[in-house]
Amino acid sequence: MISKEQITTDYQQIQDEICAALELTDGKSKFEEEKWEREGGGGGRTRIIQNGNIFEKGGVNFSAVHGQLPENMKRALQVESDDFFATGVSIVIHPNHPMVPIIHMNIRYFEMPSSFGEGQQPIRWFGGGIDLTPHYIIDADAQFFHSSIKAVCDSYYDDFYHRFKLWADDYFFIKHRNETRGIGGIFYDRLTANDELSWDTIFEFSKALGRSFIPVYTELVERNRHTPFTEQQQLWQYQRRSRYTEFNLVYDAGTKFGLETNGRIESILMSLPPTAKWLYNYQATPGSEEEKTLSLLKKGVNWA
Repeated sequence: MISKEQITTDYQQIQDEICAALELTDGKSKFEEEKWEREGGGGGRTRIIQNGNIFEKGGVNFSAVHGQLPENMKRALQVESDDFFATGVSIVIHPNHPMVPIIHMNIRYFEMPSSFGEGQQPIRWFGGGIDLTPHYIIDADAQFFHSSIKAVCDSYYDDFYHRFKLWADDYFFIKHRNETRGIGGIFYDRLTANDELSWDTIFEFSKALGRSFIPVYTELVERNRHTPFTEQQQLWQYQRRSRYTEFNLVYDAGTKFGLETNGRIESILMSLPPTAKWLYNYQATPGSEEEKTLSLLKKGVNWA
């Protein structure tokens, strides 16, 4: 059985690899690291990049926390045990260019060590996902992103992409706006071993997903970072960021988990953009790229 120590070590390495590659891609700004400890057990490494050539704000965070679950979290997770351990890497990047998309990725592991005993079934699972939120949806970029993620999924289990893509469509949905946060990607939670999937396979898939981040996102950055843009297009970018903010504060499970388990506020809320705007009763011009983007913010689009 894979140990939580091995998972922790490998996730830390993935954080290191991603930060080094993003610094090279930006070419100007460097990550600032803040190590922190959680009251109740564990801690993490928050790494933030700001005011770069292309990355206006981004975070690549690692945490490994443990302790006792609050009662409301026990009810939400439908568990009886008190003790928990959770580790993961979480990424959100907000570029300064409206043609370069926002990206989010998360890989995580959760267990309840006190459930590991004779005659007891251990409670443990992996979760994660990656999704893209373009300010302007470019068909070729959307197809590249989904095809790349599908290739990672297909190399581990032929049903992963289809199942996790549907999950992402449902999860990254802003109900009060009746639109998806972006073009989706994949999302999965409580993934456990069974007759067809071993713990080793699930862990390797988790790491492969984490390591897909750099080749996928740097390609999208390089495709679009030198495209000229107007002040009006940047205003649209700020408006799309407002939708991102609404989702993260209202619906995001990771944000809620961090707040409910006494997580570090600055690390939890690093996903929020540095600038966003809420324009009253905005109506896209018929036939515009803004209208096209809005028309594609829906579930069930087959990008791959």
